[in-house]
Amino acid sequence: MLKWLNTSFWDYIASKILRNRIFLLVLVLLFTLFMAFQWKNIRFTFTEANLLPDDHEVNIQYNSFLDKFGEEGNLIVLGFKDEKFFTEKNIRAWEKFVSNIRKDKAVELTISIEDLKVLSKDTLAQKFKLVPFINNDSISDAYLKQKEAEFFTDLPFYEGMLFNKKSGAVRFAIYLDKKIVNTKARKEFIEKYLSAEKINAFEQETNLDLRVSGMPYIRTLNANSITEEIGLFVGAALGITSLLFFFFFRSIRATLISMSVVIIGVMWSFGTLGLLNYEITVLTAIIPPLIIVIGIPNCIFLINKYQSEIRNHGNKAKSLQRVIAKVGNSTLMTNLTTAAGFGTFIFTDSKLLKEFGVVASLNIVFLFFLCLIIIPIAYSYMPLPKEKHLAHLGKNYMASFLNWIENTVKNRRVTIFAFVISLLVLGVIGITKIKVSGSIIEDMPKKAAFFEDIVFYEQEFDGVMPLEIVVDTKRPKGALKAATLLKIEELQETIEEIPELSKPVSIVNVVKYSKQAFYNGNPDFYELPTKQEEVFILSYIKNSVQKGNENMLKSYVDSTGQYARITTFMRDIGTDKMEKIELRLQDKIDHIFPKERYEVTLTGKAYVFEKGTHYLIGNLVQSLLFAILLIALLMAYLFRSFKMIIVSLIPNLLPLIMTAGLMGYFGIPIKPSTILVFSIAFGISVDDTIHFLAKYRQELIANNWKIKRSVYATLKEAGISMFYTSVVLFFGFSVFTLSSFGGTVALGGLVATTLLFAMLSNLILLPALLLALEKTIANKEEFIEPKIDILAQGKDEEKSNKK
Repeated sequence: MLKWLNTSFWDYIASKILRNRIFLLVLVLLFTLFMAFQWKNIRFTFTEANLLPDDHEVNIQYNSFLDKFGEEGNLIVLGFKDEKFFTEKNIRAWEKFVSNIRKDKAVELTISIEDLKVLSKDTLAQKFKLVPFINNDSISDAYLKQKEAEFFTDLPFYEGMLFNKKSGAVRFAIYLDKKIVNTKARKEFIEKYLSAEKINAFEQETNLDLRVSGMPYIRTLNANSITEEIGLFVGAALGITSLLFFFFFRSIRATLISMSVVIIGVMWSFGTLGLLNYEITVLTAIIPPLIIVIGIPNCIFLINKYQSEIRNHGNKAKSLQRVIAKVGNSTLMTNLTTAAGFGTFIFTDSKLLKEFGVVASLNIVFLFFLCLIIIPIAYSYMPLPKEKHLAHLGKNYMASFLNWIENTVKNRRVTIFAFVISLLVLGVIGITKIKVSGSIIEDMPKKAAFFEDIVFYEQEFDGVMPLEIVVDTKRPKGALKAATLLKIEELQETIEEIPELSKPVSIVNVVKYSKQAFYNGNPDFYELPTKQEEVFILSYIKNSVQKGNENMLKSYVDSTGQYARITTFMRDIGTDKMEKIELRLQDKIDHIFPKERYEVTLTGKAYVFEKGTHYLIGNLVQSLLFAILLIALLMAYLFRSFKMIIVSLIPNLLPLIMTAGLMGYFGIPIKPSTILVFSIAFGISVDDTIHFLAKYRQELIANNWKIKRSVYATLKEAGISMFYTSVVLFFGFSVFTLSSFGGTVALGGLVATTLLFAMLSNLILLPALLLALEKTIANKEEFIEPKIDILAQGKDEEKSNKK
């Protein structure tokens, strides 16, 4: 039965494909149209990548925070560092710019210079009230000069929030409706009011340098950049692979056939995203160009085999039948191993990775069927290739390259093994130098204008990434107790000592500001009330809240008064620094807040992302080990020899160690983008091993189990295709280095480097290992007949071998 699967099955498939050409082409066309209709469901994600599973403790704490205080990432900041701002002309222009924004239903609150409110004491009602900082009817250059001085000296509550006292930088706030922050409406708002055209027009009118930032703005422009790069990657991948393909084959029709296959594959990949209702994320966005890069090697193996058959006997029908029957199994197996490399992501607990793994692995399998159907059928309608189209099979540069490899393997095996051991040692040393890093904005395009604004706010206001601390007092109204306020103030003093964090804001700041207002706005009294003052000042606060000014407290204390919130912002720092800050804060929290009376948790987008990075690394190490195990089992099923499993894994693990070592030496950290390299590269690089060993086994049988002759024959036969595919993969993945995103650049460069190492490893180390083990694997017992014969022999070859 299994032998029938090895030979007759693929002969049967070949006959079915070639006899039902029209039907299969129509089927491909109809399925392509179906997938194209699914594009209408494609949408870009409007949230940050959450790398943690929904039921993870950190996610549960973050969602609990959102339930109490609402979406934290709804703040957009606009600012300047220019003393010309406080002039009548520019204030009027600024008010005109902000007025339309303020009226939009998507805006919850604005804090601008003209709607800025300050606390004032109402002695008769014994409450605080909010009064405008600026009287619009009194605006003049002289009046604004006076107000500018008051702004920087009399409002310590707003220091760090709205101004930097040392540098003179100012910023104002737009708080979006929390319901639209993670929807398409956020993008529409940004494009309507804060587009590059609107900002440029304001800057030309005022001669001010307007800086815009905040998570809604950053996420929108970052998403636009990713969307634009999908087209860049697809175009670049098509361009470079088609040029390389034509350079190797010197055939326009072979190039066009291959491009048609991968273009249809790209259409199917977009359709899969729409069909499964997945969002386009920073990961799924790279799948279409990946399909091009991975699809071209399939085309190379199939077309190369077809042309080799034509050169051998010139019979088109027999050549096409053999392309399917002899290369079908090997192409299927190599696509399955590549799909397995991506498919391991499905077994992680990260939704982001699962979706990436599902779409990538499905479409790699789709590619196999596309190549197996379209390439033989297309050639069946075309005339035989001309001699110039077959000339590449005997190119001098290829012959020289393969001769060099053969001589190296034959005469320098000791040197090869010594060199490999040296690389292995250096790689392991490099691995010990690798650092872990994780930041939401770390991989964003550094040359983009919005990234320059991020840097501006880091320098002037210590960052835009929110970090939240929630204090649970375990009793209603406990957040306003004097003891709690003192503890929060002590924690805030520690936060202010950390240069990577901004000045924190909490209920403590509100209470301090209330005391200042109680003493008629004197900034010298911006401090917590004494015990004697508490009765008067806290009663003023309570009266203010009861009279409808709930906004005074709701951003800092939940509706029950049990939970208090401390908000700070963080610079773009690596995970290692973040961990040190976390430990420092936790030590202070443990010291200040007794656990039997308080429960204090760190949360916020920055914190969740940092924890997600560590969780992802753990998951992907497991997925890589799973990929190795899965592919080892596949090798066992194919070759039925334990020694051959070891021999096949070593040349593919070495490049991974070398690449990891380079990351350590060159300071490339492990982060969500770079950790993907290893599973992807391993799944692809093992394809060459399968092709080599499959051809090697066939040569062993043909050469009566003579190891040396079989190894050198395999090098000459399989080496060309392995070289072609590796070059295409190297340059194909290199197109990702065109990205403006650091993570995508690192992913492309590292995968390309790993695959280049893998090609040399499979062409040099693998045959050297086979020759070194000649005495131990030179018998048929080590090559039990495989369950599936990857390179099934045709009937003519079987007769030849019997003779």
